[in-house]
Amino acid sequence: MPDSSGLDRDGPALSGDERAELERLRGEVGALRASRPRRLMKGKPLVAGVLIVVGCALAPVSLATVWVHNQVADTDRFVATVGPLIREPSVQAALTDRVTDTVFSYVDVRALAGEAVDALSAQGLPPRIADRLRDLTGPLAASVRSFVHTKVGELFASPQFAQAWDRVVRIAHEQANAVLSGSSSAVAVRGSDVVLDLAPFLDAAKQQLAESGLAVAARLPEVHPTIAIAEARDLVRARTAYSTLDRAAAWLPWVAAAVLALGVYLAGDHRRAVLATGLGVAAGMVVLAGTLLVSRAVLVDSVPGRSAPATAAAFDILVRFLRDGLRTALVLGLVVAAGAFLTGPAVTAARLRASAGQTLGWLRERGTKAGLRTGPVGGWVHTHLGALRIGAVGLAVLVFVFLDRPSGLAVLMIALVLVACLAVIQFLDQKPVTGARAGGRR
Repeated sequence: MPDSSGLDRDGPALSGDERAELERLRGEVGALRASRPRRLMKGKPLVAGVLIVVGCALAPVSLATVWVHNQVADTDRFVATVGPLIREPSVQAALTDRVTDTVFSYVDVRALAGEAVDALSAQGLPPRIADRLRDLTGPLAASVRSFVHTKVGELFASPQFAQAWDRVVRIAHEQANAVLSGSSSAVAVRGSDVVLDLAPFLDAAKQQLAESGLAVAARLPEVHPTIAIAEARDLVRARTAYSTLDRAAAWLPWVAAAVLALGVYLAGDHRRAVLATGLGVAAGMVVLAGTLLVSRAVLVDSVPGRSAPATAAAFDILVRFLRDGLRTALVLGLVVAAGAFLTGPAVTAARLRASAGQTLGWLRERGTKAGLRTGPVGGWVHTHLGALRIGAVGLAVLVFVFLDRPSGLAVLMIALVLVACLAVIQFLDQKPVTGARAGGRR
């Protein structure tokens, strides 16, 4: 039990000289604290607060930037995002309806059937039979439309079409990425135009003509004709945006983390700053989730009613990786805030710690009565208690950092395992038994 001097009452009493030396050291410490620049001390909390607010605001922006960059620059991620679209039943239904409508906008089955009946009438078909055939043109057109709709739907639902969709998406993304990054040899800027090199198309045409019997086509020289496909300024803008996004996705998350760390470092109360940081990051993720919900509602309301389910499903598929990321960040922020709160001086936190300590004490007592002894392990744990706690927290952080695409559930499980490890460490903590006490117990 410490006394007013901060020493253990069970320890040796201080002599007069030792107490005077202690008071002198306290005076020097007080003088050093008083000599600090008060203006600087007053400004630190404000700077720390601004940095934490800025860092929390950058957190959702960083997450969105990384997500967009992965969709634009990473072909595998883009295919994984867009691939499931064609496998969604509502999307297949919308595509089937659209293709069927397009087909019958050019093919009027009823009119064709009427023309056939007229031709038969002109060839001597009795009028009574011709009238009955004309009555059948409507059902015939409906049957043909139903047949076409069914076959088109089967096409879009087939595994072969899904595989073809993946291949087309991959090739298109690779070509677009090559154009935006400036590594495409087929697209170049000449003057004020973006030109496409037609040499690959010419080679394919030469091969097709040669296989068709026109052998002279194989003698055509290798040439590179071009065709203008866009204005150069549009491509320059697209490449600038691509390079900017590439750089932002690389350094913006680190900038946000550094700003938050600096804000916590400059804060007078580090624990409270960590609590505010965790809650701020969680709040930023909630704002991002709300933005996605509003965007989804606006997008769905802007399309016709028949296409609304497909639009909603497509939006959910496209942003699912972004939603996974914000859930992870949300849970991480709440876990950090909860840890900072539970280690603080709040009444609720103190009561929870006291209840946990009583529970561990009861378990330790029951184990002792059952014959369980920690032996030298308890003393070793007591000696290295701080290092063990830091090591447990550090190991949990490393697991999170090196986990491939951690989910919110993974973050929660890591936190629960960390709490269990800290409880075990606290359970094993026992002061070493001195020789005198050990002899007294015998």
